[in-house]
Amino acid sequence: MFGIINYEMFLLTGILLNLVPGADTMYIIGRSIAQGKRAGVYSVFGIITGSLIHTLLVSFGLSLILTKSIILFTIIKVMGVIYLAYLGIKMIRDQSTIDFEASTGTLNLRKIYIQGLFTSLTNPKVSLFFIAFLPQFIDVHASGPIPFLLLGLTFTATGLVWCLVVAYFSSYMTTKLRGNQKFGRLLNKATGILFIYMGFQLLQTKAPH
Repeated sequence: MFGIINYEMFLLTGILLNLVPGADTMYIIGRSIAQGKRAGVYSVFGIITGSLIHTLLVSFGLSLILTKSIILFTIIKVMGVIYLAYLGIKMIRDQSTIDFEASTGTLNLRKIYIQGLFTSLTNPKVSLFFIAFLPQFIDVHASGPIPFLLLGLTFTATGLVWCLVVAYFSSYMTTKLRGNQKFGRLLNKATGILFIYMGFQLLQTKAPH
């Protein structure tokens, strides 16, 4: 249907792949641990929005440019590395403490959302994954963007559910610990180191041949 084959297998495989910790999962865990549930949830929304944009780009063939242009691939990758390093250093140097149970206005949720979105968009591995993974479940005789869109939306929807679980669980497990100012600062620094590590991992990504 709609040019999709083995949809049930795709759904199961997609769920299993979402359960494997990746850069997005680590980012959400870091935000949730360091800044609480709201920060984690808005990070999820940002990353999922990025995933939707990647889905659209792949569906309409634009992301194929990444596989053809090493220069463009490298520019996007370096932007992501610099941004993650910036976030990491900022959190390491942050000496402030946050009341994580305060009102929504205490956190700049719009900024957190945009940071999650930018983190996803500057990770070329997401588009490359979609390019490599989705066609395996599309009929060779199918044409147009619809099969890519449906599979991408399915994968993103299952990812949304899992990422929200990760955000809530990570926040819940560290709620009392974050109440301690000294430990709260330590969590900030640990999260900053995690972001820098994520940037280093992204730096290792090779352009497709």
